[in-house]
Amino acid sequence: MFRIRNGCADHCSLCRKSTTGKFICPVHDLDKILIRKDGKTAMIFGVVVAGGVGSRMNISDMPKQFLPLGEKPIVIHTLEKFLLNQRFDIVYVGVHPDWMTYMQDLTRRFNLDGERLRLVPGGADRNLTILNVIESIEKEFGAKDEHIIVTHDAVRPFITMRIIDDNIDAAIKYGACDTAVAATDTIVESEKGDFIKSIPDRRKMYQGQTPQSFKMELLKNLYTSLSEEEKSLLTDACKICVFRSQPVYIVEGDVSNIKITTVSDYKIAQAMLGGIKLD
Repeated sequence: MFRIRNGCADHCSLCRKSTTGKFICPVHDLDKILIRKDGKTAMIFGVVVAGGVGSRMNISDMPKQFLPLGEKPIVIHTLEKFLLNQRFDIVYVGVHPDWMTYMQDLTRRFNLDGERLRLVPGGADRNLTILNVIESIEKEFGAKDEHIIVTHDAVRPFITMRIIDDNIDAAIKYGACDTAVAATDTIVESEKGDFIKSIPDRRKMYQGQTPQSFKMELLKNLYTSLSEEEKSLLTDACKICVFRSQPVYIVEGDVSNIKITTVSDYKIAQAMLGGIKLD
């Protein structure tokens, strides 16, 4: 179905050297560059979700993705990582409409790549923000089954190139993937937060992170098939797949890929960056 435009890159974790010394990749041989035999080129898109307006930190009225981390806002650190990865054709940012102008000013102030960056108004929740981005992609580049989207929290600025590349490769091969790390603490389940209902086998438990990556039209079609009741139960995009029994491959995450949600998270992130400490 596909042919390769360029040879495999050394950074691909799935590549291996053949006896000829060339890199051979079971994913890239089929799908990496996504050039169809009919000549229509599918694309790879980054989707940074920055649509939140609230903050659980109680230190600012500003959404947490815009708080400073070192000399830059958190969201700028995240976007720089995505724009650094040349496998992305375009990087989209889903932004709450009230903060669009502010986000535009930030991209200019920090000289982000304007040709590869698009800002899209966010929706009422995370998944609707992703759907808004998909609509923008379809308008500009058309709807293709082979388009790949890599969705990521704006407040996870320590994302690594390895995790991004592994997400792209897994989405191409499996259609859907989630980033997760094996649970190291015992997980307990409680319905009301007072008594333990069950203690699952920790060996089977993972802690979800992002990115979550998909073949774009697959995710869209699965979402539109959900009932309103099912949509109300969604917590993230991968649950859309779970509701419809679509297999979701697990990409190994990293403990450093933290989500900055609370004041404690913020302090940890500043320490990781070597920035100013909060009292």
